[in-house]
Amino acid sequence: MAAIVERYDVPPQHFWLHGPYEGPPVAYDEAAGLWNVFGYPELHDVLADPGTYSSDTMRLLPKGAFAEDEGFSLKGFLTQIDPPEHGKLRKLVSAAFTRKVVADLEPRIAALTGELLDAARERGGLELVADLAYPLPVIVIAELLGVPAGDRELFKRWADTLFSRETKISMNEQDRRDPGTEAALGSWKEMTDYLAGHAAERRRRPRADLLTKLVEAEVDGERLPDEQVVNFGIILLLAGHITTTMLLGNTVLCLDAFPARQEEVRADRGRIPDVIEEALRYVTPFAALGRATTRETELGGLTIPADAMLLTWPAVANRDPRQFDRPEVFDPGRDPNPHLAFGRGIHFCLGAPLARLEGRVALNILLDRNATLRTDPADPVAFIPTPTMTGVRRLPLQ
Repeated sequence: MAAIVERYDVPPQHFWLHGPYEGPPVAYDEAAGLWNVFGYPELHDVLADPGTYSSDTMRLLPKGAFAEDEGFSLKGFLTQIDPPEHGKLRKLVSAAFTRKVVADLEPRIAALTGELLDAARERGGLELVADLAYPLPVIVIAELLGVPAGDRELFKRWADTLFSRETKISMNEQDRRDPGTEAALGSWKEMTDYLAGHAAERRRRPRADLLTKLVEAEVDGERLPDEQVVNFGIILLLAGHITTTMLLGNTVLCLDAFPARQEEVRADRGRIPDVIEEALRYVTPFAALGRATTRETELGGLTIPADAMLLTWPAVANRDPRQFDRPEVFDPGRDPNPHLAFGRGIHFCLGAPLARLEGRVALNILLDRNATLRTDPADPVAFIPTPTMTGVRRLPLQ
């Protein structure tokens, strides 16, 4: 951990990178009005029990915090749905991420990586996020979904507005209505209108893409409402790229911070998957996930009431010494490595196989083309300030 903090300007809200967490595994934050789950076994239990720990957290937010008349709605949003509806909706897109479908994308991912790195070389430098880690997964998911990959600057503006801002984690309405909230709602409305337009066009002229499959899909004999189709598209477009963007950026960051590990993986490319898995544990992209209790329950020796908001912290749980030996050490040889970076249970990240493939292919080509992957001291690394996400928004390389 010290190597990361000493080498880069890590935001204080990413407290798990600054040193080992020494507090209780479960704690109530009275000021914010929510429960924090930090421990690995406790988080493991939460993710395995959707009946007690619901993903539908919006119902607990203060009235008016995100009003639907402001253009914000998560109706039909996969990450906010519980069984049995969740299983039915997840099946609609699971076929697009099977092992074979993902494996067949490898040549396209390799070609795109080469093209993007060629373009960066012609410009005379490599800023990993803007030149590769962002555009690569965006183009791949846009092509799968069926929206123009050329609109990726538009997608980036929306994602930056939604994610790349500091937000106070709180159940109190006055804490949530920060100046950035209005901009986030505006981006959400733009994104909704954009995908609604593409969905309407697919109803008129179907194509061989994922958006058409969503438009034509039926659940219990009925077509999905337009709102659900759009929200499905939003989560695929956003989560489908930002996971890989953070995964690839964080992995290169770790190889820069630990040059001996970089030399090891350069000499033995078969270790790349292990390096990626350890980077996912060590610098967990989605640092926190929300849940809401459906009944009174016991967790970590404490009694949590029904209808309580929980903020679970995979980034902290992935450094729990009760589960990981020497968790502060970046060790790609760690075996087993049961990190929770992609979640667990019914909400395990649908795009995890694609993110891992994109990371593996891109990292291999980066190592082929660069004698060393080193950050530029004259152009510092910049982290995403959002407390619930750990990733870099700028990573210039020498």
